Amino acid sequence: MSILKKHSLIEKNATLLLIGSLVVVTIGGIVEIAPLFYLQNTIEKVEGMRPYSPLELAGRDIYVREGCYTCHSQMIRPFRDEVERYGHYSLAAESMYDHSFQWGSKRTGPDLARVGGRYSNEWHVQHLIEPRDVVPESVMPSYAFLLNTPLNMSGVTGNLKANIAVGVPYNQEMVDNALADIKAQADPDADTEALLARYPKAKTGDFDGNPKVVSEMDALVAYLQMLGTLVDFSTYDQSPKSR
Repeated sequence: MSILKKHSLIEKNATLLLIGSLVVVTIGGIVEIAPLFYLQNTIEKVEGMRPYSPLELAGRDIYVREGCYTCHSQMIRPFRDEVERYGHYSLAAESMYDHSFQWGSKRTGPDLARVGGRYSNEWHVQHLIEPRDVVPESVMPSYAFLLNTPLNMSGVTGNLKANIAVGVPYNQEMVDNALADIKAQADPDADTEALLARYPKAKTGDFDGNPKVVSEMDALVAYLQMLGTLVDFSTYDQSPKSR
């Protein structure tokens, strides 16, 4: 009974209630935050993850610029229905080089975390030009202008340097070859050996159907074709929870 009386005293006294709340929140915060100071990384690295190639990075910037994340998520939750539809549930490491991450908050269209390699380049181009030609029920707007918009490459080196500043492990070789790599990845006749050494599993070739010009369509399709293809999920346990 005495405990209840003391609790009643705290509830009736705004100052005591405020002090008590601050003490509880402080203790809880220390318990949650303090261990992080002793960890070098809170994300478990997985084999296969690498920084985006310059062309993929440019495509990602276009993806963000056009607001694709508002209708498409890139986060497969660990539930059976999601895994059966989209593939292995998302790993935190898959977003470790994203600034900002593209998890999304809703799905008007399907999740894109595993879209890489599911469709041909031609399918993606047609889908972006006129979505309803390939998905009749789609409500996505047309992005046909990407096909006729040359990719602005003037800031490619600066883009890599900016990512380095936030922790993405691009090295000097990658920065020095950024412009050459962005052109080589979209050129079906280019020697891509050095590019693939720097960015393993990068998809190469003519993405938009016009090998003479590197367009914004090239960059966006290159980005989409990479999503979900870097990690070998056969080495991970896939045991989603029943929903």
